[in-house]
Order: sequence, then C-alpha cells, then structure tokens
Amino acid sequence: MRLALTTWNINSVRLRIDLVAKFLKSVRPDVLCLQETKCIDDAFPLKRFRRLGYAYAALNGQKGYHGVAVISKLPFERTGIRVFCDKIDSRHISVEFGDKAQLSKPLVLHNFYVPAGGDIPDPALNPKFEHKLRFLDEMKACEPLHPRGDDRHVLVGDLNVAPHENDVWSHKQLLKVVSHTPIECEKLLAAQARGDWIDVARQRVPLSEKVYTWWSYRAADWTLADRGRRLDHIWISRALHECVSDFRITRDARGWERPSDHVPVTVTLEI
Repeated sequence: MRLALTTWNINSVRLRIDLVAKFLKSVRPDVLCLQETKCIDDAFPLKRFRRLGYAYAALNGQKGYHGVAVISKLPFERTGIRVFCDKIDSRHISVEFGDKAQLSKPLVLHNFYVPAGGDIPDPALNPKFEHKLRFLDEMKACEPLHPRGDDRHVLVGDLNVAPHENDVWSHKQLLKVVSHTPIECEKLLAAQARGDWIDVARQRVPLSEKVYTWWSYRAADWTLADRGRRLDHIWISRALHECVSDFRITRDARGWERPSDHVPVTVTLEI
C-alpha cells in the first residue's frame, strides 16, 4: 500500500484554505498534517476538506494561535493529544491507522508545532525561549512518543529548529539566531536520537546540500535572497527505513498569492 503524507505550517487554515485546496488537488496526499491552524475546532473548514475527498479529521485547535490538525482520506483507529510543559496550547495531535485503513500493521502518526522561541536566545531573559527548550526536553523524555523495535511511527511538523549547518542559509550568521542556536540543535537531535528516528530529508538529501522549507516574510524578494531554513521535518521509525519511495518539498508554494512562510513537505511510503 502506498501512503503519501504531507506536513505544512499553513499559518491560518481559514485564511489560506484556497491554497490548501490548490495543493491537495495537485499533489493529492493521503494525509495532510497542518500546523498553526489558528482556529477553534468548531470553526475548522471541515466541509471544504470533505468536498476535496478528505473525510476524516483529528483537530487540536485554539482561537488565534497555534493549532494542529490531521486531515485524511483514511479512517483512524484512534486519536490522542499530549500536553507539554503543562500548557494547554494545541501543539500536538496523534492518530493511529490500522484495520480501518486496511493496514496489516498499525502506523502511529504524531503531528507537532514546537514553540518558536521568540527572538532572544537566552532562557533567563526570554520566557518563550525557555519554554521552547523545556518543550524539546520533554519531547526527548516522552517515552510513549518514541518507537521501539518494530513500531511503525511517523513524526512530522514544524519543529522550529534547523539542526544542521546546511539547514540554514548561513551557519555562521545564524548561530545566535533562534532556531539554529547550538542548544536548540543539540536538544532536537537528542530527541531524535532517543527514538532512533530517521530524518527523511537528510536520508534523501546529503548533509552537504542546502535544504529549506521556510523563508521569512521580511525579505523583499525571497527567491533572490534565498535565506531559508529547514524548520519542517518528517521523521520515521527504523521499521520504516526501507519504505520511503519519494520525498518532495513544494518550494513553489512560497510564491503563491498570500502564502504561508512555510511550504509543504511530502513523503511517500510503501507500506
């Protein structure tokens, strides 16, 4: 069975529902994971997604900020929400696919929106950065999150850290910029190592090559400046190591009318 899965920080699903529809009609993934949906669950545009062929949804939203969602053509066995740092701030949702989706073995999917962390990379001066570091520590420590043995797990989302040198446009210039500071990179990579997760982008693209999924709104011409960062990630468990048949970053989406500053990232698995 082929399963195509996309992660996308949409930066307001209601504002950009037409862009989402454009993407879904073109790429047609089986599952779409959104972050920064920025709406309560009752206001989520479910009818539009159903018309597009996505009948199933797992939502964890709030008014105006954050929010994550899993939209799917395939039914779920169960859904779950995990709270980090004792904050009810809609940053995680999980779903499990199984018999209802005609899978012989279960597949668990986690969708995350990690805190951005503000502008000052000092936890003593910036509570937002302190929150981000604690969140990453809790991701590492969260035993149920991490796959073991033959577990088939996928973790996706806007993890808000570009962990490797070529995940940013300038390693040296961004070492003191939130999202690429050494402490953030260390903590994200520690969480990845705890679950023996495979970073699909870096499985498919050598560490020597630049890879971006986000370009700031501040650039007058994002294509000319090309000062990107790889903030959006897809991790898979070791049991899915040989199942990846395709991986794509839809860079063109950054140039659509009124775009998100993030672009869709898609993996195709043969399961």
